[in-house]
Amino acid sequence: MLWKVIGGLLVLWLVISVAGVVIKGLFWLAVIGGVLFVATAAVGWARDRKKIKS
Repeated sequence: MLWKVIGGLLVLWLVISVAGVVIKGLFWLAVIGGVLFVATAAVGWARDRKKIKS
């Protein structure tokens, strides 16, 4: 269940980033999407590592 949520968020942030690059003048949207993508991936990775250690 958690991986579906994280995967959905990663796809959403990727779409927002691509839209920011494609649409001129929305570079800030690409930056925000990229930051959120990396943050979501880091949270998912950290939770996965924590689960493996348990």
